[in-house]
Amino acid sequence: MADAGPAIEVKGLRKSFGNTVVLDGIDFSVAQGAVFSLLGPNGAGKTTVINILTTLLGADGGVATVNGFDVAKHGAEVRESISSTGQFAAVDHLLTGRENLVLIGKLRHVTNPARTAAALLEQFDLIEAANRRTLTYSGGMRRKLDIALGLVGDPAIIFLDEPTTGLDPESRNTTWDTIRSLADSGKSILLTTQYLEEADRLADRIAILSHGRIAAEGTPQALKSVLPHGQIELHFADVTQLAKAGQVLADRHPGRSEIALTLTVSTDGSVAQVNRLFSLLETARVEVATFAQKSPTLDDAFLQIINNHNGEA
Repeated sequence: MADAGPAIEVKGLRKSFGNTVVLDGIDFSVAQGAVFSLLGPNGAGKTTVINILTTLLGADGGVATVNGFDVAKHGAEVRESISSTGQFAAVDHLLTGRENLVLIGKLRHVTNPARTAAALLEQFDLIEAANRRTLTYSGGMRRKLDIALGLVGDPAIIFLDEPTTGLDPESRNTTWDTIRSLADSGKSILLTTQYLEEADRLADRIAILSHGRIAAEGTPQALKSVLPHGQIELHFADVTQLAKAGQVLADRHPGRSEIALTLTVSTDGSVAQVNRLFSLLETARVEVATFAQKSPTLDDAFLQIINNHNGEA
C-alpha cells in the first residue's frame, strides 16, 4: 500500500454524462477494515462511483485514492489492490466451481492456483459442490462463488455493487453472512445496495447519495437519530384519504406508502404534538382508519433525509 491512510478517499468527485450531472463534488472516506455503504435512489450515481474507483470510468473532476493510489494516475496499482463484484454473478456456468477459481488464479498469476481454489472453496462452504458445473448452483451459491472469485490474489479492498439484487431471502442472508465474515477478517468493503436492512446490518458507516451529492453520512444509529424519538404511522382506508392527508401534512415531509396506504409522521413524542396532528386532520375532514406509534428505522431515516434534500435542491 502506498500509505497508511484510509482504504478509500474521495474528494470533490465530479462526473457528468452530457448535460446530466451525476456526481456533483462528493466527499467520503472508507477506513481500513470497515464496511462503508453507499445508498441512494435509482440513478443517484452509486454505480458511477464504483466504476470510477475501480478505474472503469474516468472522473471529470476531484481526486480519488484507493489503497493509497490515485485512481487516475495509478490504475494498475489500484486494480491489483481490489476486487469488484457486480449485480450479476460473473461465473462461467460451463465450468465447475473449482475450475472457475483455478482459471482466475492463473489469470491473476497466483503461485498455486489449485491450492488457492481449495482454500476458498472451504472458506465459502462450497467443497461439496466444487466439482459440479456452476449451472447447477443456486443463486446464493453462485453469489458466494462470485465473491470467492474476487478474493483470488488476496485483494485489500472489495467493491460490492448491489450484491444481493435478485436473490431470495435465504440466499440474501447467506450472502450477508459471507460479507460480514470478510469484514471481520479485516477486508475493507465498499457496498452499494438498495436494501436498507442490508446496510443497517452490515455497514459501519453509511453515506446517502441524492442529486449527485452526499445528503448525509454517519453510522446507521447516527442516521436514525436524525428522526425525533416519536413516529406515528397513519393508515387510511383508501387512496383519496391518503392523498388528502398527504396535502395536510406536506410540511412535515411524511414517509408515504401507496401500497400500504400509510403516512409516517415524525413527532417529538409529546401528547400535545400528537393531539395537534390529529386536530389538523380532523379539521380537514380526513378520516384515519388506524394509527400506531413506531421506532425509527433506517428506511424512515433514508426517506426523511432524501425528502429534506430534495426540498433543498
